[in-house]
Amino acid sequence: MAIMFYDKDCDLAALKGKTIGVIGYGSQGHAHALNAKESGLKVIVGLYEGSPSWKRAEAAGLEVKTAKDAAAVADFIMILINDEKQAKLYQESIKPVLKPGKTLAFAHGFNIHFGQIIPPKDINVVMIAPKGPGHTVREQYQAGAGVPCLIAVHQDATGDAKRIGLAYAAAIGGARAGVLETTFKEETETDLFGEQAVLCGGVCALMKAGYEVLTEAGYQPESAYFEVMHEMKLIIDLVNRGGLSFMRYSISDTAEYGDYITGPKIITEETKNTMRQVLKDIQTGKFAKEWISENQANRPFFNRMRALEAAHPIEQVGKELRSMMSWIPKSSL
Repeated sequence: MAIMFYDKDCDLAALKGKTIGVIGYGSQGHAHALNAKESGLKVIVGLYEGSPSWKRAEAAGLEVKTAKDAAAVADFIMILINDEKQAKLYQESIKPVLKPGKTLAFAHGFNIHFGQIIPPKDINVVMIAPKGPGHTVREQYQAGAGVPCLIAVHQDATGDAKRIGLAYAAAIGGARAGVLETTFKEETETDLFGEQAVLCGGVCALMKAGYEVLTEAGYQPESAYFEVMHEMKLIIDLVNRGGLSFMRYSISDTAEYGDYITGPKIITEETKNTMRQVLKDIQTGKFAKEWISENQANRPFFNRMRALEAAHPIEQVGKELRSMMSWIPKSSL
């Protein structure tokens, strides 16, 4: 049965008087650092020399050092850079300055679970993973709310690793919404599966396929975009608010009937079998090995696919239509 923790279960005193080293100042890094600081903890941001984020972090009132210097003085080290960069950073900037009793923390279990980082046995290794993007972690904290988090303990060298992890979860606002206890294995494998089979891979492929079918049949690209991509957020917002039943209650009966008769035709048993293979590739480490090799080879497939996908007609039509929607925040790569 799921175990959840809230603010009443967390004791910030576990981190009082200690130094928090947040390594990275991107989407998650800026949110963790600022939230923890505003919760009364001593925070240092660790970056590489010349990082464009250095001045931004300082302007926000944070102390900034190189990653190695921050890790050297920190009691609690939270690594918040990209998965594929963590092992190198750990070897060069963190491992040399680790001392017994420190806590090494992650927001995703990839590098620990797949053995890319193997910490010494005399330190704590924990995970505090917000289930939302960094800007949401920050916005919810500022609004007096929070984003739910996952917590896991991989190594408990000091005997109070969970207490320390829960204190950090509370400091970034996660305990206001709830902190679910899990393991590095469960978080890593379910996170990768969700991204690949449903949230990113599955949804993106479904939207593109729908767009292509409609435009190939002669419908206007703009109409196709509105139907298969623009309205996706409207449906997901309803699901997020009240589940599938609330979404179905909120749409027309015609749409609901179409849901029941057509969904099983799209997501067939063959599709589920493919999903099972995707999960197996994650569980066995096949995906991890491929992704690590892809980065070692300077990302030839990744970069090619990024360029091809950016050139897809649905992206071009969508960019033009979104420029006319004044209520959508402007964004660019």
